[in-house]
Amino acid sequence: MRKNRFYLSMTALVFICALLAAGCGAPSNKPANQETEMKEEKVFTIAWQRDIGVLNPHLYNSQMFAQDFIYENLLKYGKDGKIEPALAESWEISEDGKEYTFTLRKGVKFSDGSDFNAEIVKKNYDAVLKAKDNHSWLELVSQIESTEVVDPYTFKITLSNPYYPALQELTLVRPMRFLGAAGFPESGETSEEIKEPIGTGPWVLAEHKKDEYAVFVRNEHYWGTKPKIDKVIVKVIPDGDTITAAFENKEIDMIYGSGLISMDTFNHLRESGNYDTQISHPLLTRVIGLNSNKGVTNELPVRLALQYAVNKPEIIDSIFYGTEKIAHSLFAKNFPYCDINLEEREFNLEKAQQLLEEAGWKNPAGKEFREKDGKTLEIDMCFDGANNIDKTIVQILQAQYKKAGIKLNLIGEESQSFAQRQKDGNFGMIIGETWGTPYDPHSMVASMRAPSHFDYQAQAGLPMKKEIDEKIGQVLITTDEVTRQQMYNEILGTLHDQAVYLPISYTTNIAVYHKNVEGVEFNNSYEIPLINIDKK
Repeated sequence: MRKNRFYLSMTALVFICALLAAGCGAPSNKPANQETEMKEEKVFTIAWQRDIGVLNPHLYNSQMFAQDFIYENLLKYGKDGKIEPALAESWEISEDGKEYTFTLRKGVKFSDGSDFNAEIVKKNYDAVLKAKDNHSWLELVSQIESTEVVDPYTFKITLSNPYYPALQELTLVRPMRFLGAAGFPESGETSEEIKEPIGTGPWVLAEHKKDEYAVFVRNEHYWGTKPKIDKVIVKVIPDGDTITAAFENKEIDMIYGSGLISMDTFNHLRESGNYDTQISHPLLTRVIGLNSNKGVTNELPVRLALQYAVNKPEIIDSIFYGTEKIAHSLFAKNFPYCDINLEEREFNLEKAQQLLEEAGWKNPAGKEFREKDGKTLEIDMCFDGANNIDKTIVQILQAQYKKAGIKLNLIGEESQSFAQRQKDGNFGMIIGETWGTPYDPHSMVASMRAPSHFDYQAQAGLPMKKEIDEKIGQVLITTDEVTRQQMYNEILGTLHDQAVYLPISYTTNIAVYHKNVEGVEFNNSYEIPLINIDKK
């Protein structure tokens, strides 16, 4: 290696001498100390389990944190749930709650230098509204009746009803964020494709090699606080152990987010003292959907038995080392309209067995699993095979359910197949999460009426499904707080009584990073906020 460096140095020296000879006597406009003033580029490297995707702001085939790097919305969801200005400086709501008028921020440019104004806002919103079927989970899209450019920096939305979560849903990562005009395809149909990801956000996609890495550089046109680092590299590393090895070898600067590594690994890294770590406040609920429309889980006694047969303290202690708390309801009580008195179903193996016996599921002598009418009590448990935490949870559940005579078949798949199972209902049980802030409870509850996530399929077999959906439609547009709370009591109470959700824990995010990194913070589970991150 020394020999190679010597030859390179000699080559460089000859080249420099030639330049000096050619320029001898010529005046120089460069300052003498230019070389010492050159700023070293700050590169920050993270890992993710999957490719970032195509980064279309109006679709769902991209990683949300990467979309958030590039695209912005009119508003943002601040701390403690406060709605704050983003690309809109201010807004007014009509007395009837149907018209929202936004005053847009002036001087904002997209990463290609083009102007952000009311015309491009309308162009984006109209593209989303033209493909409404793609966004059936998002009630706001269904509620928008018209869009209007009032003047170059004033934009108005008219709703068909006074939809109370409208402002919150205007903070979401997708699909209501803005693509620059040059990014639109010739057809204008962003539901099909985009030319390139052009946004107003702090980062620009500079390079992307599918399933290997993506490189983001700072958006020099960004109107807000400029990032302190110059470049972000996202390496695609599917395996948690490989992520950990890359981190320990200083190939990546930070591990950020739930599920990339096991909590056992996180605890090991934390206790080593070699790194800095953080744990967020609870962000959402880790929950298992029970399919009321398929197989043995269409029986209420079986669904109830599945609730009581889970030893949640064992899961919390053996996996999370106290970093997550036991969940007894679909949404934590600190979420709006969710402070409801619901039965806390503690671990009770005897009660689980009794429920199964009464439902006709007997435990034949000499057999491991219960049977009824010659049929084994078995359930397909589906999970994302790349999520290290979920994989461990279902393995523990498999052992716990065996004690009750229930056979759990574990099916771990790649993310696309896993997502398809949620939509088509091809599962008995499926592990997932609520959506967290700013979605819960309204957005997730609204989506329960369409087969876009596992919620619809979990409820599809309930005899009162139609009534639940009708109440959801009503609660989203009622203007009376007392009535709204009562309706949430009824909706969430019914779902709890029907045992179609098995809450496990209130989920947190984790971060572990090298000691030369500072400015790490949490916002919600869909973003990796890098604006304030710096490397010493």
